[in-house]
Amino acid sequence: MDVQLLLALVLGIATIVVLVLRTRLDAFVALLIAGLVTGIVAGADILDTITWITDGFGSTLASVGIVIGLGVFIGKILEVSGGADALARAFLRMFGKGREPWAMGTVGSLVSIPVFCDSGFVIMNPLARSIARVKKGAYVTLALALGCGMTLTHHMVPPTPGPLAVTGLLGADMGSVILTGLIFTVCLLPLVVLYARWIGPKLEARLNPLVAEEVYGSGHDVELAARGGSSDGGSLTSVSTYNPEDHLGPTPPGRKPHRPSALLGALPLVLPLLLIVGNTVASAVDKASQGVLGDDDAYVASDWAQPLIFFGNPVIALTIGIILAVYVLLPRWTPRKQVHNWLAEAAGSAGLILLITGAGGGLGAVLRESGVGAALAEAVAATPLPVLFVPFIIASVVRIAQGSGTVAMITAASVSASVVAGSGLDPLVAVMACVCGSMVFSYFNDSYFWVVTKFTGLDGLDAIKGWSGITSVVWAGSIPLLIVLNLVVG
Repeated sequence: MDVQLLLALVLGIATIVVLVLRTRLDAFVALLIAGLVTGIVAGADILDTITWITDGFGSTLASVGIVIGLGVFIGKILEVSGGADALARAFLRMFGKGREPWAMGTVGSLVSIPVFCDSGFVIMNPLARSIARVKKGAYVTLALALGCGMTLTHHMVPPTPGPLAVTGLLGADMGSVILTGLIFTVCLLPLVVLYARWIGPKLEARLNPLVAEEVYGSGHDVELAARGGSSDGGSLTSVSTYNPEDHLGPTPPGRKPHRPSALLGALPLVLPLLLIVGNTVASAVDKASQGVLGDDDAYVASDWAQPLIFFGNPVIALTIGIILAVYVLLPRWTPRKQVHNWLAEAAGSAGLILLITGAGGGLGAVLRESGVGAALAEAVAATPLPVLFVPFIIASVVRIAQGSGTVAMITAASVSASVVAGSGLDPLVAVMACVCGSMVFSYFNDSYFWVVTKFTGLDGLDAIKGWSGITSVVWAGSIPLLIVLNLVVG
């Protein structure tokens, strides 16, 4: 590999680490500076580097920005209306005392099959917060289990775009990939829960104070939270911590205090998810009937599929969700100005997350356009590795270099396709090697890193220990699964 490109990668990463951990500068500024450093050291024109950063910023927010905004709106209404509290109690009853991390990891893995991680985490995170509020602890554990549960199926189970594209590039059978991805998910989910339960209590006392207050309220018991919260199982399911008057004001004479049911609380979440699933299924079926592979630019939706694809677009689906939240969850006497104030508060909390997420996309664009990712992939492909590990390591290296798991797995499939074809390696094994390798060490240049860590309230080294650690654990756990799969189908 070109020494200059390697130096660009090393200095770019070092810039982020030093600025975030050792200076007063925020991660947003650190990511922008790192993008400039990487581009300049790689030999790119400074004006091109700036263009890559701004284009990457814009394209990232174009895909997740509106969704994050709408998601926090729904989350705010769920909070103030009592909908999230009702849902949390229903989840606790369903899965039982002490199994909350299993609940969040399982729900996350199911949701993320049709929904992008960023969208799914924003939609489901209010549940993790409300359960933690009821338990008086374990928020970090719940959030990490939710986020990494989503990572598993997002990377391994079509019709998520990444594994779908890799399946087409390597010529594997779609049904086999879906089944294998689900089996890998079931095998790796225990690692997610075990790591979350191990690291969560260690990080609970180090939560960002603002996030800790949002989750637990003022004056919460840090030691109790670090121990996993309340041990009184009855209080988790029967005694509500939600007081309608704290949020909605005094109940008008002649009316009962407003407490929405879990069914109504679920409506603004479930309906958007069902619409998005409908989009995914309709697109897949329609493309199959037309003989279209992947995201072919020439694809034109059939008349029957267009309504499902339209209403299942995440922006449209979540817009419907916020309308439902406002008009179904809130009582009729809620003043319009108060609702506007709640939405403004939600927008304020999302602002920094949006900036950091976009800056992470900008850095990823610089790493891609400067040639660092491609050079690393070619260098790994040229080494005398066992063929099983060629796509796995390429995906891992590219993921670390530029942040996007989807880009990493597609790059690995493209670079290793000729190697796989001439080696006798089963295409199914090659596909799983690409998608598993792309899960490694999510960190500063991954937009999902910032979504999870900022919503969770983890900063600096704590974010790396929590989120980068849990993604690396499932990456490492996939290696023996790949070896077994190769022995079974090889």
